Amino acid sequence: MKKWFVLFRKEWLEMSRNYKVIWIPLVFVLFGLLQPVTSYYMPEILKNASNLPKGAVIKIPIPSSGEVLAQTLGQFNQMGILVLVLAFMGIVSSEQRSGMMKAILVKPVGYSSYITAKWMSAVLLSGGAIFLGMLASWYYTILLIGDFPFMDIVKGISLYFIWILFLITFTVFLSSFLKSSGLVAAFTLLLSILLTLLTPLLKKWMEWSPAQLTNAAASLFTAGKIEGPFLIPLITTVILTALFLYLAGTRKSSLSRLG
Repeated sequence: MKKWFVLFRKEWLEMSRNYKVIWIPLVFVLFGLLQPVTSYYMPEILKNASNLPKGAVIKIPIPSSGEVLAQTLGQFNQMGILVLVLAFMGIVSSEQRSGMMKAILVKPVGYSSYITAKWMSAVLLSGGAIFLGMLASWYYTILLIGDFPFMDIVKGISLYFIWILFLITFTVFLSSFLKSSGLVAAFTLLLSILLTLLTPLLKKWMEWSPAQLTNAAASLFTAGKIEGPFLIPLITTVILTALFLYLAGTRKSSLSRLG
């Protein structure tokens, strides 16, 4: 366990040196701030930006607090996932190319500890960034639009993060097998896009989809309760996440011969 914490601390030190622990949370906080601000000031923005006839009036109803928070979740599900995938696409493959992996595994360090330390560091940073981003959105939504229960925010973030956890694990899995970081990002983003697009289009056949958790979190914000499939996609996502994390360590036997 002590060796695992050494590897984990190494990952945090590296993320601190390349400023990931700063810029990733800042990006999510920025996304979280923009949604309630733009929702509240959208009528004024359109009024000043469009060439409307004199006397024309733009009436756009301000969305509810829950709708704004659901829209924030939508921003995270697009730009946020892109940020996380690009940030962690080389989490294993970059060290494999540089020879750092070989130097680490020559020491009495288990490959599973090496992978799980990297995975856990990515999970904690991503979770913290998403929580801070949603917290910023919730705070400014209260200031500009109206109150919203904090516990519903926590529940919604928890549901949504299980989907993010699945994508991060898939990224680590691909990064452990592919040397090209670009391919890792491409395949992960393709999976995310396909699941996000096909889940609402093929509802009957996609009830198991991990992307259902995003819909469940959004419905919790807008309707105050979870609507649609929940238990089946939750179980499926947890199983797939555990499977990809396990498979990420199956290269141990081949990597042990590098030394």
